[in-house]
Amino acid sequence: MTISPQFRTASAYVLLSTLWICLSDRVLGALVQGQAELTFLQSVKGGLFVLATGVLLYWMIGRDLRRLQVANQTLRNSHKQTLRVLVSAMDIRHKETGDHSDRVMRMSVGLARLAGVQGEALRHLTFGALLHDIGKLALPDSILIKPGKLDDEEMAVMRQHPQLGYELLQRVDFLRDASDIPHSHHERWDGTGYPQGLRGAAIPLAARIFSVVDVWDALITARVYKPAWPEADVLNYLRAAAGSQLDPNLVALFLDNYDALKALGQVPAR
Repeated sequence: MTISPQFRTASAYVLLSTLWICLSDRVLGALVQGQAELTFLQSVKGGLFVLATGVLLYWMIGRDLRRLQVANQTLRNSHKQTLRVLVSAMDIRHKETGDHSDRVMRMSVGLARLAGVQGEALRHLTFGALLHDIGKLALPDSILIKPGKLDDEEMAVMRQHPQLGYELLQRVDFLRDASDIPHSHHERWDGTGYPQGLRGAAIPLAARIFSVVDVWDALITARVYKPAWPEADVLNYLRAAAGSQLDPNLVALFLDNYDALKALGQVPAR
């Protein structure tokens, strides 16, 4: 039988309180005869009781909260490990190079920290970056890994994956707030992207951050439909895309910290 933390805390409090009241009353009754002195000592005893039980409750509640925090962190780590297994399978199916999804996640988190993202927003960004292409699970291999240019009909199917990814994540409670990147990483700063045609700051910050990293990664690595670009050409493309495809401030931040962010992408996934 599992005893809940609140029942354990309340039981300990009631037990100790009862013992204190009974024993202290007997001791005072045996040692003190005068009513005035007894009243004074009863007041002192009450104050000590409040102080002692307050300290006890603080310690017990703190201990239980620490246990809950450890359990919560363990659960989050389990979620992340499970998602990484899924994403690794996705990368294999998509014929991506190396640990693509994990690599762009690490670099996006690094860029997000530089942009001031922290706390829950950073956690949601981490999961969103890892699952940015989750919607592609619904696409046929004939389109997903076609070794050439997609025709108009195939491109229309491919462009469904952000909405499909968003709908998938909305079905999972702890991933609902992580859907900004899967839903909006193909939006463009000038409003010509998809699926919603968002423009400028209307595009969620997480998606704007990720887009810079994703474009860099897409160009600098070989894909089934193209060879890798030279690094200098990739950086020049980012500069040219700032203000049209990509958030110009985030491109500048990326380029200013390029070596550090690139190093994050080279750290093996754990």
